[in-house]
Amino acid sequence: MKYRTYLSAFLVTIFAAIAGISTSAQTVSGSLEENTVMKGSSVKGTIVLNLPEELHVNSNKPNSEYAIATSIRITALGLKVGQVQYPEGKNKKFQFSETELNVYDGETAFPFTVKVPRSFRGKTITVKAVVRYQACTDEVCYPPKNKEIVLTAAVK
Repeated sequence: MKYRTYLSAFLVTIFAAIAGISTSAQTVSGSLEENTVMKGSSVKGTIVLNLPEELHVNSNKPNSEYAIATSIRITALGLKVGQVQYPEGKNKKFQFSETELNVYDGETAFPFTVKVPRSFRGKTITVKAVVRYQACTDEVCYPPKNKEIVLTAAVK
């Protein structure tokens, strides 16, 4: 009985270590094209999801009702945020799926625009982006994650 308990604890620890290394290796970053934005104008922004070679994520349209799609929610108080542009993914077949899934791998950029109204009163814009994705290897998928980033620019 003791042997099984130790073995179970050991396996859980090993799995957690592997999952932690694999699922923390991806990064989410972003930028606004300009450091200073004029009132009444728009600025282009980009969110970038960067995955190590052994991982992929489902695209925004993964070809399966059960796959968790990558999504980006952008908010900015007092600003008008345009739609995020999702690139086409790649269709790939994996051991865990019966059909091809549409996925992103490597570095994937998601452009969007933000319009600063002429009536904007602040000196800085703040754009928050929450990226939801599920990282997978060719054999297994990890629990979905949300990563938040904040982008800022001065206003003139």
